[in-house]
Amino acid sequence: MASRPSPEFRAEAVRVALTSGLSRKQVAADFGVGFSTLSRWIQQERKYPEKPTAQSDLEREIADLRRKNRPPQGGEGFTKLRRIRN
Repeated sequence: MASRPSPEFRAEAVRVALTSGLSRKQVAADFGVGFSTLSRWIQQERKYPEKPTAQSDLEREIADLRRKNRPPQGGEGFTKLRRIRN
């Protein structure tokens, strides 16, 4: 039977999932945990957050900015440019 991950490990996995801009599936695979396990940890963190620190506030803000500034996938939102002849 596998040992339980430490609270530090869980906190790091959740932090990376929320701030890195990677998909949860990718983060779960990188940390060697199941997708549903990581999702549960994130839900628990949101329900019972640790005391906020200045660092975690900055990380959350950076993650939000990355999400907002992420380029569209598959060319969505771009229009074709046409060449203007003089």
